[in-house]
Amino acid sequence: MKAIVKPTRELNGEINSLSSKNYTTRYLLAAALSEGTSTIYYPAHSEDSDAMRRCIQDLGAQMQEDHEKIVITGFGKLPSQVKELNVGNAGAVLRFLMSTAALCPEVTFVNTYPESLGKRPHDDLIHALEQMNIKVEHQNGKLPIKICGGNPKGGKIQVSGDVSSQFLSSLLFLTPLLEEDSEIEVLHDLKSKVVVGQTLDVLKQAGIQIETSDDLMFYKIPGNQKYLPQKYVVEGDYPGSAAILAAAAVTNSNVQMLRLMEDSKQGEKAAVDVLKQMGVSLTYNQSTLTIHGNHTLRAGEFDGDHFTDAVLALVAAAVFAEGSSRFYNVENLRYKECDRITDFCSELKKAGANVEERQSEIIVHGQPNGVEGGVEINAHYDHRVIMALTVVGLRSKKGLIIRDAQHVAKSYPQFFEHIQSLGAKVQLQED
Repeated sequence: MKAIVKPTRELNGEINSLSSKNYTTRYLLAAALSEGTSTIYYPAHSEDSDAMRRCIQDLGAQMQEDHEKIVITGFGKLPSQVKELNVGNAGAVLRFLMSTAALCPEVTFVNTYPESLGKRPHDDLIHALEQMNIKVEHQNGKLPIKICGGNPKGGKIQVSGDVSSQFLSSLLFLTPLLEEDSEIEVLHDLKSKVVVGQTLDVLKQAGIQIETSDDLMFYKIPGNQKYLPQKYVVEGDYPGSAAILAAAAVTNSNVQMLRLMEDSKQGEKAAVDVLKQMGVSLTYNQSTLTIHGNHTLRAGEFDGDHFTDAVLALVAAAVFAEGSSRFYNVENLRYKECDRITDFCSELKKAGANVEERQSEIIVHGQPNGVEGGVEINAHYDHRVIMALTVVGLRSKKGLIIRDAQHVAKSYPQFFEHIQSLGAKVQLQED
């Protein structure tokens, strides 16, 4: 599917924010690992969260869902013995379930997206699992991956945090269920610490006790714990909302977004602070966030590790700022659905943007008068790239055509519907 994005002067209206994908996937797993029945209100529907639904059902979770909630009876530490699991293109789901699969005798994660998830490395988690009496067969750290488990052991575990925090989160979900106490030491740096905070928040809600160092680099996890059945409420999603906010910021707009909590623990809430620093007016009224775009943005320097999944949308906004912006500490973007530094910058240049890349930085030389556009560009099968390029297209002079736009459904299936409802001139065309 192609998205034909035409220049749009203003966005106006109100939308109900997407439910958080990150919290939904974590609540689903916590509910599956409990031995009772949990209820999750307002769960997200996206390719990622649907992949988690599908896989935990394959592992033995029983599930009933209506328009408001999902009721899950978990399998605890005794999942069904399945031979294969298909996570689609959902990297976080794969990594979370690689540890959970160690409770089974043998599970193979198949490779159905060789040009996307199939290229992503998982060596750091594999090395950690091997310290836990788990044999892992893999292709140089990539899919297909076979987990030979059945009797995982706790103890002292080391895991690198250099590439992704998802490896640590995966271990934090498994280790409380093991007979032995565990200690997890994070080596090197830890990317996306705020997202680890979301994992710890969910585990605490599920009744799991974990002792954590202040810098989130060391963890003590008592063994023989049980996940308690709970009622969970999913809040609005800041990573997806960042693209809507960026689109409103670069146009003359008045947009209200519902269900975005001012006290949210989502790291991407920092997108609000970044846009404020860029001169955009954003205000909260309870759980409604209002943004007034005025077409004028200021450049700045921003540590992207605090809001990983909002970086591309904010880079798109910075394309139209006065001055040069620098987004640093973002090397982990290279290990996502695509290389979100090289691939995204390449597409921005095609659109007429003036950007540079470093190993862990994106530098944007703003063009307040807009970029030329008028080209067809590649989304690289990446939902964040699609949303960010849409922002650029709205402020371009000749619009943009985005190929493979259907992959936005990985995290935000209603993205185009929502932005069209605000007045964005976007047409969807089947290939």
